[in-house]
Amino acid sequence: MTRQYFGTDGIRGTVGQSPITADFVLRLAHAVGRVLKRSEARPTVLIGKDTRISGYMLESALESGFNSAGVDVVLLGPLPTPGVAYLTRAQRASLGVVISASHNPFDDNGIKFFSAQGTKLSDDWERDVEAVLAMDPVWVDSANLGRSRRLDDAAGRYIEFCKSTFANNLTLKGMRIVVDAAHGAAYNIAPKVFHELGAEVIAIGCAPDGLNINRGVGATHPEALVDAVKAHRADMGVALDGDADRLQIVDAQGRLYNGDELLYLMVDDRLRRGEAVPGVVGTLMTNMAVELALIARGVTFVRAKVGDRYVLEELEKNQWLLGGEGSGHLLALDKHSTGDGLISALQVLQTVVRSGQSLATLVKEVVLFPQTMINVRLQPGQDWKASPQLAPETRAVEGELGQSGRVLIRASGTEPLVRVMVEARDATQAKACAQRIAKTLTA
Repeated sequence: MTRQYFGTDGIRGTVGQSPITADFVLRLAHAVGRVLKRSEARPTVLIGKDTRISGYMLESALESGFNSAGVDVVLLGPLPTPGVAYLTRAQRASLGVVISASHNPFDDNGIKFFSAQGTKLSDDWERDVEAVLAMDPVWVDSANLGRSRRLDDAAGRYIEFCKSTFANNLTLKGMRIVVDAAHGAAYNIAPKVFHELGAEVIAIGCAPDGLNINRGVGATHPEALVDAVKAHRADMGVALDGDADRLQIVDAQGRLYNGDELLYLMVDDRLRRGEAVPGVVGTLMTNMAVELALIARGVTFVRAKVGDRYVLEELEKNQWLLGGEGSGHLLALDKHSTGDGLISALQVLQTVVRSGQSLATLVKEVVLFPQTMINVRLQPGQDWKASPQLAPETRAVEGELGQSGRVLIRASGTEPLVRVMVEARDATQAKACAQRIAKTLTA
C-alpha cells in the first residue's frame, strides 16, 4: 500500500487546501489515536508548533481529534521540532506531534510525528494511520474522552537539555555570535542557549508575527546572517530554519559552511580526541569531497536516500552515530535522537573553542566539488526512464568523470521534474556534462 498523505517528512501542504485543513487534521489525530490505543489503553501525546498563524487552528484540531479517541494531550506551545522529540522521550509520552512546515513560507504548514523514543516513525506506521483514516471514526463516550493540559516550562526544559550537550569544561565567553532563528520556533530559545553558555548574542530573525517565518532570514536565506556577522564584527553566525532542525554557520569573514562541511568537522573533532568513528551516513546529494576526505581518514561512508529519516535508518542499521545532509540536517545520536540545529551548532562551536582554530582551518581538507543541478520538467505521462539516449549518455559522462566526479538522476517527489546532478572537480565540466544528460530527456 502506497502512502496517500505522508511524504518524506510527515504531511505538508498549503493551509486551507487538502490535506492541511482543520477537518482533515482532526480526523488524522483521531486515526493516530486509534492506532496508539492498539498497544496502550490511555496514550498521552505532546503537541508543539512553530510560529505560523495557522498553528493555532491546527493545534485545536489535533487536540480535539486526539481527545475524541480517548487520548490525553499535553500542549507545549512554540518549540523546535527536536525539542518536541526530546520532551516526548523525557516525559515518557506515547507520541510527539509537531505542527510545522519547516523551511517553507508561512502559508504552508504540516504535521509530523515522533515515537516515544523521540525518533521519526516508520513508513509502515504511516500506512497503518492512513488505513484507519479511510475508516469511519469511532468516537469514545464522554467518560473516556482524553484530557488536555499545558506544560508551561517546556522551553526551559529544552534549553537545559541543549546546554547539557556542550562540554562542561568549555565556555563561549569572549565570543560574539549572531543568532538567526528565522522568526521560527527557536526565536525565544536559541539566543538564551548561547547567552547562558557565555556568548555575547546578537539576535536577528527572532521577532515572529505569525506571517514572517523564514521570510528573508534563517538557514534557507543565509545572506541575512552573512550581512549581520559582518556588520556586528561577530566571531560566528548561526542560522536555523523555521522549526530549528537544520543549521547553517557563517564565520567572521562571512564565509558560509553547509551541512556537508559541518558533518566532516564533527567527525574530525571526534577523531582528534581519539574516539572511534567507524562510519558516517550522508545522502545521495552529499558532496563527493566529503566522502573522499572521510575515506582518507579511514572512515566508512554510506549514502542514504535524501531525507534525514533515511539517514537515521541507515545509522541505526549500522549502529553508527554521525550523519547528515548538506541542507544542514545533522545527526549525532549520542547527543539526541533526531537532527537538531541548536545541538549541532554547539558541537561545532565547542570544536572551535577546544581546538583554538578557525572553521576554515578545521575543514581545509574538504574542498567541495562544484555541482550542477538541472531540473527537467516532464510532459504529462512522460516516462523519462524510457529515453533511448539517457542510459548511453549517462555512461559516457560517468566514463569521462572517472573517480573525479559522479552523476545522480532522480525524480522529484513533489513535482513533475527529473533532477539531473553532476559533480566534478571542474565546474565547467560539471555544467557541460549535466547539460548533455538533461538534453536526452527533452529530445
